Amino acid sequence: MSQSSARLRRGAAIAALTGTLVVPTAAGGARAAPVAVPAAVGADSPSPSPSEPAVRSLTPQVARQLDAAVQKVMREANVPGVTVGIWTPGQPSYVRSFGVADKSTGQKMAPDMYVRIGSETKTFTVTGLLQLVDQKKVALDDPIGMYIDGVPNGDRITLRQLAGMRSGLFNYSEDPGFFKALTSDPQRPFTPQQLLAYSFKHPVMFQPGQKFYYSNTNLILLGLVVEKESGQRLGDYIKQHVLDPAGMRHTLFPTGNEFPAPHAQGYTEQTANGKEADAADWNPSWGWAAGAVISTLEDLHTWAPTVAMGRFPDGTRMVAAATQRQRLTTPQTGSIKGAGYGLGIFDVQGWIGHNGSLPGYESLAVYLPSTRTTLVALLNTDTAYRSQEPSTVLGEAITKVISPAHVYNLPRTRTG
Repeated sequence: MSQSSARLRRGAAIAALTGTLVVPTAAGGARAAPVAVPAAVGADSPSPSPSEPAVRSLTPQVARQLDAAVQKVMREANVPGVTVGIWTPGQPSYVRSFGVADKSTGQKMAPDMYVRIGSETKTFTVTGLLQLVDQKKVALDDPIGMYIDGVPNGDRITLRQLAGMRSGLFNYSEDPGFFKALTSDPQRPFTPQQLLAYSFKHPVMFQPGQKFYYSNTNLILLGLVVEKESGQRLGDYIKQHVLDPAGMRHTLFPTGNEFPAPHAQGYTEQTANGKEADAADWNPSWGWAAGAVISTLEDLHTWAPTVAMGRFPDGTRMVAAATQRQRLTTPQTGSIKGAGYGLGIFDVQGWIGHNGSLPGYESLAVYLPSTRTTLVALLNTDTAYRSQEPSTVLGEAITKVISPAHVYNLPRTRTG
């Protein structure tokens, strides 16, 4: 099996800390209890010197440095197209697209294009769950078995452990049968129950809470909880209670393989034969609550601070302050100090948010509260570069330029 095929089996819709904060999953002993790091504080992030601001002003000189850094990553990692946005209040913004959105026509990448955002979806699903917590319809320490039957260890795994990737449930997208089903017919629809079946035929990886293991299965279960306790389809709930209040008119939870125009084509080697294919019309239902959402640069510019701070743009609470504090408690999950994962969100050296990857596309949307800086990067490939997500390589290159005291530094090991 090709390297790319094996990666899809390990969990292609994932890349939120996939190959980033994820420790080796199928082997290795139990890890010591992690130390909680409040995400909004970034306690383990290095402090800038008095002569160096936390985020550099986006002067024309800095913008040229950014251009060069992005183009270098594109050349080295063979990325067809990239869009990057950086915003800090009171400073010039940086919004630029590079390369092509469509290799066959040469159409240029553009800031207004829709893209599939993969595991960024998890931030929306967990937001829905936390809103139900605030409404006292569910509690984070409820076992999943209270809501969904047939879950291995369902009487012991809590909703909190699912959202924090500490359930021990096998990741369905690592199952060989799933990989064969998806790549043999990428446009086929999958139901949540079918996805769970691929997971539940495997034994649990470890006992609940024992360690961190990034699993899409967790989010499928949480999506079902949101549907059951809200009485709405997940996409409808997210639109009504998250997207509309945030003013995000160009973000959608697709029901099939629909893809609004204009959109970038997406290039992947996660295919049955390992050869590159355009995945734009693949059906993302196999990612569902873990990875199906479509969005744009401007909407993610809105979303990154909204999810990091728990407030809608008009200042009203999206999630209660006490609940948001729980969300932003990010236990360290790997060897990188200052990098941890909370409830459907990560903190990497003070940058709070999520990344995403599924065949053909990668995304990164993060927020640095200390300077109120938002960084969004969108790519139309998910093909690895030196065993690392291209969005991670790009995020590191960008933050080395704009925030050298807060570099988005993730391990150069790809497990997802």
